[in-house]
Amino acid sequence: QVYLAESGGGLVHPGGSLRLSCAASGFTEGHFAIGWARQAPGKEREGLLCLSSRGLTTYYADSVEGRFTLSRDNAKNTVYLQMSSLKPEDTAVYYCATDHHFDCPRGPGNDFGSWGQGTQVTVSS
Repeated sequence: QVYLAESGGGLVHPGGSLRLSCAASGFTEGHFAIGWARQAPGKEREGLLCLSSRGLTTYYADSVEGRFTLSRDNAKNTVYLQMSSLKPEDTAVYYCATDHHFDCPRGPGNDFGSWGQGTQVTVSS
């Protein structure tokens, strides 16, 4: 059974950094593209970025390019989302997801087939 679990969310001050983790079970995460999306209250889920099995990053949201990066630890079957220069508008529940494909979709990045349960990120002073 495919299972994705996000962790690492919390409260951070504006301008701060946070690293989220996406741990996979039931499949080898390094074989597939892993995407991240977020959903703020009252808004639709927004695709952010995706890491392909070959290590290529595709950005879906201009607002995070240059501030958010992805990395992978195959030994731990985990993908990391490093977020920096955080803003209050980054406040949302963050999700990781996969379609079990090698490459990332062209967009919009919010319609993957398998999702984790999400982790809350709050950016506030």
